[in-house]
Amino acid sequence: MLNRKNAPLVQEFVQLDLPNPELIHLDNGIPVYILDYPGQEIVKIEIVFRAGRPQEQKRMVARACARMLREGSLQNSGADISEFFDFYGATLNAPSNLDTTNLALFCLKKYTDILLPKMAEVLLEPAFPTHELNTFCRTGIQELMVDLEKVEIQAYRKITELIFGENHPYGYNSTPEDFRALQREDLQIFYNQWFTPQNAILVASGSIDARIRALLNQCLGQFQRTGLLPQFHQDVLTSQPSRMHLPHPGSLQTAIKIGRSTFTRQHPDAYGFFVLNTILGGYFGSRLMANIREKRGYTYNIYASSDHYLHGGCFYIATEVNREKTNATIKQIFAELRRLRETPVAEEELHMVRNYLLGMMLNGLDGPLNTADVIKGLVLENQNKQDFQYMVETIRNISAPQIQELAQRYLQEKDLWVVTAGG
Repeated sequence: MLNRKNAPLVQEFVQLDLPNPELIHLDNGIPVYILDYPGQEIVKIEIVFRAGRPQEQKRMVARACARMLREGSLQNSGADISEFFDFYGATLNAPSNLDTTNLALFCLKKYTDILLPKMAEVLLEPAFPTHELNTFCRTGIQELMVDLEKVEIQAYRKITELIFGENHPYGYNSTPEDFRALQREDLQIFYNQWFTPQNAILVASGSIDARIRALLNQCLGQFQRTGLLPQFHQDVLTSQPSRMHLPHPGSLQTAIKIGRSTFTRQHPDAYGFFVLNTILGGYFGSRLMANIREKRGYTYNIYASSDHYLHGGCFYIATEVNREKTNATIKQIFAELRRLRETPVAEEELHMVRNYLLGMMLNGLDGPLNTADVIKGLVLENQNKQDFQYMVETIRNISAPQIQELAQRYLQEKDLWVVTAGG
């Protein structure tokens, strides 16, 4: 009989297999990465353009262009487009991040003949209506003003500005003036330059049979537009990290951000640092959580994040505490960094973190839609299945001395900005 008083045994992972996508090209050259799961009735079609902040000719134009794609085509209004996809139980999203703008369709396979042409209409014939742009700008300013009342937002804006530089695509902070300066012509220029076949990839997952492949080519493989190819030149920062406080009178909480610049996922230390970051503050049982939340009760939540972009990366620790505990919290954070630099991680803790990370990766390969996201990330970062396997092997085999060496290299106090915001 099952004894529910005893926890189940921890099972070792035998293998993490990333499926090999099939690669085809549309008539206009767009590469299509296909993950075909014949038994699935759901389909995800996502087209990705390297059209983010590094490509902007004016601040905020990438975000505005992404948001405005669904707000009307030359044939239909934004409301009509939304109603059309809702009728078929489908979703059309236009997510964007610092590096890319995407358009993603989620639908049942039986409706692709109807929905894919409409997706192509949204992508290839955007109207960028002025009244919708004005609404976007007005709403953006209102949301920004609300956000600026939050000490956590203030601290995050400042730490990224210090890490990358105030004029860097990853470091600049939006302002009301940036929203007010946006014009319809700015979006049209950005769209024409970067939404081109040579600057796109397409990922199709689910039940992708011959009929859907032909439909993809018919709807998205015929447009021709010659724009620019992504280029990026980064200025080298010379300022030395220091401590900065942003006063916010009346705030009962103080937000703390401690961070530095790092690297892209192609850096040889990226995967090892991923493990180090997890030990420090990347999961609920992390050292920061155990010390500052559980042992001392200074905060409800504290975490460390390692973010990678196409042209750089950053590491930061984040929390909010009672303002009287600010200095004590920073002291304990630095104590945890020092402990990682001076003392090798115990094998029991490292074993737990390995299992946690491998479990998260296994969950990320659960089903065609999740797997498609993994493939998309690898392609965008010029990586492949071998890089994925190298990450798995790094997690499996990295040693405590190697982690200690990474901590000594990247977690020195002199290299870290410290930003606090609050009363």
